[in-house]
Amino acid sequence: MNNMSWSQFQTQASDQGYTECLQKVWDADLALDTHTHPFAVWARVDAGEMWLSHGGHTHHLQAGDVFSLDADVPHQERYGDSAVTVWIARRHPA
Repeated sequence: MNNMSWSQFQTQASDQGYTECLQKVWDADLALDTHTHPFAVWARVDAGEMWLSHGGHTHHLQAGDVFSLDADVPHQERYGDSAVTVWIARRHPA
């Protein structure tokens, strides 16, 4: 997964039923309190590091790591000491 290109990410996301892909850059040291999204997410950290907390667990994610969340899952996000780029695929409920 470490050498995945943006194009490969988009193709894989589409194959999994995700209908929207975007690249997002998060500011260094940003922390997002508990929130939810009305869509499922499949994402890849492209640069930097972050911590994703949900279901009583915190996951440390670095460049090349992939994660997913179902729609409406409460979670928290914290970003590292440099900007973080995340490739995000979204699947909206029918």
